[in-house]
Amino acid sequence: MKNRGIFFWGNLGLVFMLCQWSWAQTTKQNITISYENKTRKEVLLQIEEESGYEFYYDEQGLGAELISGDFRSTPVTKILTEIFKNTVINFHVLDTQTIILTSNVVIQDKLPQSFGFLDRENEKKSDSLSISSLPIEEPPPFLEEKEQQETELDIVRIGRQRRGVKQDEYKLSGIVKNANTGEPIPNLAIVVEQLSLGTVTNANGYYEIELPPGINIIQAQAIGIETSRKKIIMYNDGRLDFDLTDSAEQLDEVVVESNRIQNVENVIAGVVELDVAEIKTIPLVLGERDILKTAITLPGITNAGEGSSGYNVRGGRTDQNLFLLDKAVIYNPSHFFGIFSALNPFVTGNVTIYKGNIPSEYGGRLSSVFDIGTKEANTEKFTGEAAIGPVTSNLSVEIPIIKNKSGILIGGRTTYSNWILRSLDDEELKNSEASFFDIIAKYNDKLNENNSLEATAYLSRDAFSITSDSIYSYKNRLFAIKWNHQINEKNTLGISLSNSQYDFNIEFDGDADKNFDLGYRINETELKAKVLSVFNNSHNINYGISGKLYNVDPGYMDPLGSSSIIEPLEIQKEKGLESAVFVSDNLKVSENLSLDIGLRYSLFAALGESSQPIYDENLPKSEGTLLEVREFGANEIIKTYGGLEGRVSGRYFLLPDFSVKAGYNNTYQYIHTLSNNTTVSPTDTWKLSDLNVEPQRAEQFSLGLFKNFDESNYEVSLEGYYKKSKNLLDYKVGAQLLLNESIETEVLQGEGKAYGVEFLLKKNEGRLNGWLGYTYSRTFTKLESQFIEEQVNNGEYFPSNFDKPHDFSLVTNYKFTKRFSLSANFVYQTGRPVTFPIGTYFLDGAEFPLFSDRNKFRIPDFYRLDLSFNIEGNHKIKKFAHSFWNISIYNVLGRNNPYSVFFITENGKLQAYQSSIFSIPIPTITYNFKF
Repeated sequence: MKNRGIFFWGNLGLVFMLCQWSWAQTTKQNITISYENKTRKEVLLQIEEESGYEFYYDEQGLGAELISGDFRSTPVTKILTEIFKNTVINFHVLDTQTIILTSNVVIQDKLPQSFGFLDRENEKKSDSLSISSLPIEEPPPFLEEKEQQETELDIVRIGRQRRGVKQDEYKLSGIVKNANTGEPIPNLAIVVEQLSLGTVTNANGYYEIELPPGINIIQAQAIGIETSRKKIIMYNDGRLDFDLTDSAEQLDEVVVESNRIQNVENVIAGVVELDVAEIKTIPLVLGERDILKTAITLPGITNAGEGSSGYNVRGGRTDQNLFLLDKAVIYNPSHFFGIFSALNPFVTGNVTIYKGNIPSEYGGRLSSVFDIGTKEANTEKFTGEAAIGPVTSNLSVEIPIIKNKSGILIGGRTTYSNWILRSLDDEELKNSEASFFDIIAKYNDKLNENNSLEATAYLSRDAFSITSDSIYSYKNRLFAIKWNHQINEKNTLGISLSNSQYDFNIEFDGDADKNFDLGYRINETELKAKVLSVFNNSHNINYGISGKLYNVDPGYMDPLGSSSIIEPLEIQKEKGLESAVFVSDNLKVSENLSLDIGLRYSLFAALGESSQPIYDENLPKSEGTLLEVREFGANEIIKTYGGLEGRVSGRYFLLPDFSVKAGYNNTYQYIHTLSNNTTVSPTDTWKLSDLNVEPQRAEQFSLGLFKNFDESNYEVSLEGYYKKSKNLLDYKVGAQLLLNESIETEVLQGEGKAYGVEFLLKKNEGRLNGWLGYTYSRTFTKLESQFIEEQVNNGEYFPSNFDKPHDFSLVTNYKFTKRFSLSANFVYQTGRPVTFPIGTYFLDGAEFPLFSDRNKFRIPDFYRLDLSFNIEGNHKIKKFAHSFWNISIYNVLGRNNPYSVFFITENGKLQAYQSSIFSIPIPTITYNFKF
């Protein structure tokens, strides 16, 4: 083999050669050859030894892949075609003994008819064969390199040129990943310079774009990622992957850039994405960063008031929200009954709230999905973040296990309020208890190019006893593991397994002979498989299957201590299986119109072992109308429910920065909470649908306008919605819900309706930035029954406990310098509905209240102003830690906002009481540092 490596033309571009022999005149010698698990170089050497051919090439271009083959009396051209299949290598038979290998390009052995220097007259006079008469091909158009194209960029050749094949466009595709973590980068823009072409990566980092043949300069760019520019020469279809690094840009104290037009572009209606970094300056109670408290400053999301841990989204009840932490359900995402969130902001990476159109992969709740994901651990170096406040402390660390491959993230929070209480002079408070903690650990591993693994474990616990004989405690525990597999460049498989448990406990230690231990538990396990298929730029199809097993222990009460006379009681356990199949298509109909169309079919089966009471259908459910008790064995199906759920959303561009969106979805919910309180408390329990309790159902319509101004520095949106609900579970007047063996006799199922208009104005940049949100909404419930004695408010609609027509929030940040800023948070809400006494009556000489229709009156309106001053540490790059001070005052005006008004008969007289959570200004200093 002669002159090895000097005739490899891949780096020289297209070569024009006048050959003594044309392609048609090449030898047709047949050879026999067999090879197994050899490199291409080894196979070429074997051909040379057995046939006499000589090959000229660059060894580096052949690669190290092992190949096998077996050919009997076969032309060498056919053998070479098989050897270089699925590569960018072309071959050219120069003469009977010489073969030249090239990268990407085809050697042209005939001059084109349009070759400019030929003189027609000289051509006619020529005695030799006319070149113009030869049947040759014109050179491809990419030879004409434009003068303005940059030459200093890395050149990447894509595809293999094929003789006689000409196309106007070729397809370029690939995966974009973070070079440090190996994770795909979604929503990254791939832009072709000087052409009106571009696309964005999907959730798996995959992109696909069609480019003209020849030279194209493309950019891969996203906020927080180093921009990559490459000169691409398109010879044919091909693949180009990007491994990009995080950018080292210095960020502002408050504003963190995101996709500037995502609010206008997003196809799914009613979706909110929270920027976790943005919340650090928002003044909140006791200086604690709180993701969910920030969420309720946005239109359409509210709660019953301070000290309320439930969240109401577009008129939905607290049990109608699905909270997911790394795809595992968290049942009570609050500490201290809503004063703090149970989600650690230091380890949270992203928060997406679906309050309008819920994607088809999610189910089991009517109103919303809070999809919360933890950060990926840094696999390159050890990092951490910590905060020290007056009541709580927070710490998170990221530890590489195998550099650039795997790492673990550990975060924890705790409170030292017990120490504070014991330091007080008040004897009752000194003996009180109030504490919580939460801890989370996440392991992520990039197994190889096509596989990755994530595993998350979380535990939180609250315990308190404020001037009481009872110790209340509740805890969340969850575990989730997820495997992602890149099947090919267009299909990605994700399989997840999760287990969640929530339980509460009350220990009463007051009266020696009536002390008791009361508890409740719910446990669920879910297995889910999902495939994302990217067919082309117009179709992204998401489909899969899921199954969820519920185990509910509705409650028990045991005697506490040997002297207690309490009789042990255990409510019958419940079990259910919820299964679903789903499919959705993100469809690009035209440049302006895109749709997200999804279907979900869910099926629920209530399972035994169970005793189910059967009541007379013509009479109210009660002990006296019980006809029989039907027995079901272990895992025997008691009752099935199910139905088809449609999820449709669409976006139409009126202008490039102005869109209109519409959405519709209908949902099923097979699990309910039982509560006659306005706030989530330890006495709230979850109940599965069965023979006597049907699943809840809802459908929602929404329509909105979204507009950006001043290069997306200002965002404006206006959305309206209307929602109808069925089979809402509510309680009868005077119902006893806790530890009730016949709970179906204490509840009613009714209808609900909600409607509203949401307005949001947001300023993203500048010294003054923040947002203003306003919602006008109404929420009503109707508990109608064929039996007059069961009707509430005569079967007419009445305002729900969380019906607040006006909800206004203003969050602002003003930057004096890069290190000093002032933040303010103002909230105004209409007072929530309550039921007041409108008269009294006497019974056995005592005065008792006669109450109005349910929720006929309202408590006073709620408003609150919070301020904070923020001090960033210096921005030197080489320092151990970067610090941040937050000095805040919660409830600056000292507004005594009533949470509730209630009435108690004491000593034969009716007394009215008002409860408040924070009635004075609360100053806080918090120190944060990041290393």
